[in-house]
Amino acid sequence: MATKRPAPLKFRRILLKLSGEVLAPPGGQGIDPHQADAIARRIAQVHEMGVQVAIVIGAGNLWRGNIGIQHGMDRATADYMGMLATVMNALALMDAIERLDIPTRVMSAIEMRAVAEPYIRRRALRHLEKGRVVIFGAGTGNPYFTTDTAAALRAMEIGADVLIKGTKVDGIYEADPRQVPNARKFDRLTYLEALNRRLQIMDATAFSLCMDNNLPILVLNIWDPDALPRALRGEPVGTLVTSGE
Repeated sequence: MATKRPAPLKFRRILLKLSGEVLAPPGGQGIDPHQADAIARRIAQVHEMGVQVAIVIGAGNLWRGNIGIQHGMDRATADYMGMLATVMNALALMDAIERLDIPTRVMSAIEMRAVAEPYIRRRALRHLEKGRVVIFGAGTGNPYFTTDTAAALRAMEIGADVLIKGTKVDGIYEADPRQVPNARKFDRLTYLEALNRRLQIMDATAFSLCMDNNLPILVLNIWDPDALPRALRGEPVGTLVTSGE
């Protein structure tokens, strides 16, 4: 009896955008090693499929700049603190992934050579080609830009096939499904439909970068163990945002 061959990959190089909250304990703040291990296993799944994986992770579990700003903190200072927090998250995630015997590199947009490589585009590409997971820390290296924007920028720089936003929900809904149980889920959207419906998929700068450069955005539930592998094989998972062409 012939063995069933796995479905071919639709996406071979991805940029996975994660919020810092994926590393926090349920309902809490900080970094929970158990949560880091769980995310690492999701990444290991797709790495074993032969997918080149780059990651941008936020810092909401450690620092939220808008809280500092509300208390009179300088915006640039608050943003730089957030960038440093993303490097802490990147190091925690790197450690969890490497304990699964997957070589991983953290590349920081703010130089801190003792703990991370400086971000150099060609070096990042080489790491991916060699089968290493690459985690981009410190956002874009500039204040006033979110990690959503960093994810869109890095995805285009490395030539990613898709930007995958891993969330707690299984796609994009017309309203928050936790507040509106009957809210309709979209399987596919165009950039213009998302704009017209005022769907807050990413911040405006990040979304515009993706739209202007025709970079697909896929929103899915990162905690569903089957979602990411199925999506990479082209199965209908989550919500895919494209130009519609």
